[in-house]
Amino acid sequence: MSSSLLSKILKIKIYRTITLPVVSYGCETWSFTLRRERRLRVFENKVLRRIFGRKRDEVTEECRKLNNEELNDLYSSPNTLRVIKSRRMRWVGHVVRMGERRGVYRALLGEPEGKRSLGRFRRRWEDNIKMDLQEVGCEGMDWIELTQDKDRWRALVNAVMKLWFP
Repeated sequence: MSSSLLSKILKIKIYRTITLPVVSYGCETWSFTLRRERRLRVFENKVLRRIFGRKRDEVTEECRKLNNEELNDLYSSPNTLRVIKSRRMRWVGHVVRMGERRGVYRALLGEPEGKRSLGRFRRRWEDNIKMDLQEVGCEGMDWIELTQDKDRWRALVNAVMKLWFP
């Protein structure tokens, strides 16, 4: 990625076609914590800094690293976190419409049996869905009922994709 023999356009194509699919494999079922989200953003920014290189300051003639805003301006595609959240939202609509008798539905939305471990609850996959809906402005709505209307749910998935995550 830091080779000067490859153009920036080719490096971005390599990043989109090879690196991103590997990084986001199975992302629909991930349960994100804030730490994991931050680590994903840091990884993406490191790769983009390698692709775009350093910037020469016009006044002082010194080279410096690009800051995050400059990276976002140069890289026009949506960031990885947005893509993962929209994929998760799209997939949850599919799973809920499958019905309660399917194993995937029971695994993701069912209640586990037995005692829970001590300490604070871990963030569940369902909690991430509720947080994603809260960011779009659909807080407090019954999201399982929302998924039954495909057109409305697709509009919500697109709204999640258009959000900007710092």
